[in-house]
Amino acid sequence: HFRMLSRGRMCHPKCSAFQRPLKQRRFIQCMYVVGFMDLFGVSMIVPLLSHHVKSLGASPTLAGIVGSTYGILQLFSSTLVGSWSDVVGRRYSLLTCILMSALGYILLGLSTSIVLFIVARIPVGIFKHSLSICRALLSDLVSETERPVVMGHFNAASSVGFILGPVVGGYLTEHEGGFYTSSFVCSAIFVLNAGLVWMLPWNDSLIKLEQTTIPSIDSSKSARQKYMVSNHLKEATTSGESHLRPVWKQVSSVLRKISALSSSDMWDVFLVRLLMAIAIMLYYSNFSLALEERFSLKPKVTGYLISYSSTLGALAGFLVGPVTKLYNNDMLSMLLHSSILTCSLIFLYATAPNVWQILLCSTFFAISTTIGRTCITDLELSRGGAQASGTLIGAGQSVTAVGRVVAPLLSGFAQEFSPCGPPSLGVGLALAAILLLIFKMPPDARVKKKSLNL
Repeated sequence: HFRMLSRGRMCHPKCSAFQRPLKQRRFIQCMYVVGFMDLFGVSMIVPLLSHHVKSLGASPTLAGIVGSTYGILQLFSSTLVGSWSDVVGRRYSLLTCILMSALGYILLGLSTSIVLFIVARIPVGIFKHSLSICRALLSDLVSETERPVVMGHFNAASSVGFILGPVVGGYLTEHEGGFYTSSFVCSAIFVLNAGLVWMLPWNDSLIKLEQTTIPSIDSSKSARQKYMVSNHLKEATTSGESHLRPVWKQVSSVLRKISALSSSDMWDVFLVRLLMAIAIMLYYSNFSLALEERFSLKPKVTGYLISYSSTLGALAGFLVGPVTKLYNNDMLSMLLHSSILTCSLIFLYATAPNVWQILLCSTFFAISTTIGRTCITDLELSRGGAQASGTLIGAGQSVTAVGRVVAPLLSGFAQEFSPCGPPSLGVGLALAAILLLIFKMPPDARVKKKSLNL
C-alpha cells in the first residue's frame, strides 16, 4: 500500500522536478550532458563524410550508395536495439551502444579506402542508438506529466551539441589530416561519454520501472488494451544481472516485444510520425538550392539562415514545459496544433514572394517541429505503455528512418516540376497527418482529455 501511495504522489501533476530526490535530479542532468556530448561528437563528422568519400575516389553514385548504408542499418536496427534495451536494462545497452559507436569512429579515422569506410559505418549504423536509449531511460525515471518537459530539455541540450560540433569539426579540418583528427576526437568524446555513464549512480531504486497495475473494472477498452500491450512489452529484467541471461533468451524476449508491438493498435500514431517526418524532410531537402534559384541567395547567407533556425530549434526545447502547462498536458491537442502550424508554414515557404517571409517561416518552423517531435514521442509512450519505452522509441526511430529513405526520392521527383515542388508535396502529406489526427483520435487521448477536464 505504501508503494502504491508513493507512486501515486510521484505521478501527481503537482509533483515537480524540485520535489524529486536530489540524486535523481542529478542523474537526469547527467543524461542531458550525455545527449549534448553525443551529438557534439557526431556533428563534428557528419558534414565531412561526403567530402571524405569523394577524396577516396568514389563516384557520386557510389558515394550516394555508401551514404545510404547508415540509414538502412538504422532502419532495421532501431526497433531491435530499443527492444533489447528493455530486455537487458538501460545501463548495459547504453554502454554497449556508446562503446561500439566509438569503435566505429576509430575505424573511420583509419579508413583509407571505400571498403574500410563502409566497414567503419557498420557498427555505427547498428549501435548508434544511444540517444534513443537515453530517452527511454528518462521516460522510466519521470512521471507521465513531467515526461514532455524532461524530453524537451534533453532535446534542447542535444541540439546545442549538434550546433557547436560542426564549428569544431570545421576548424580541425583546416589542418592537415583534419578528417582523421576529427574522427579520433569524436571517438574520444564517445569514450568519455561511456565513462560518464559508467560512473552514474545506477541502483535499483533509481532505474527500476513502475510495475504494471491491472486496470479497474470501469476502465475503458483502450486502457485495458494499453495494459495488455504493456504487459507483453513489460521490461523483462530490472536487475543488474539481466544482461547475463543466455543470448537465445534475450533474442526470444526481443522478438516477443516486437511481435506484441506489431499486433497492437498503434498504426495511426506511427503513420502520423511518418507523414510529418517526410513533410519536414521535404521542406529541408532542397532548401539551399531553392533559395538560390528563387531569390539568388548565396550559400553563405543560406547557411546563416539554417544556423539561425537550428539555434531556435534548440531553444524551443525549453518552451515545451510552459506550452504543456498551457494545454493542461493534452498532448494530442498540442500535436494537432503544432502539425497545423507546421503545415501552414511549409505552405507559406513554398509560396513566399520574398526572403523576409522565408525568415518568418524559418523562425516559427523550428519551434513547431521541436514541439511536434516531443508530442509524438510522448503520445507513443502513452499509447504503448512506459514499460516498453525502449521498444516504442526504437520503433519510432525506424519509422523516421523510412522517411529518410523515401523523402529524397519524392524530393527528386517533385523538383522535376518546380523548385517549390518538394515543400508543396510536403503540404499534402502534412494535411493527411492532420486529417488522421482529427478523424482517428487515439482512444487513450480521449480518456486523458476527459479526465483532465473533470
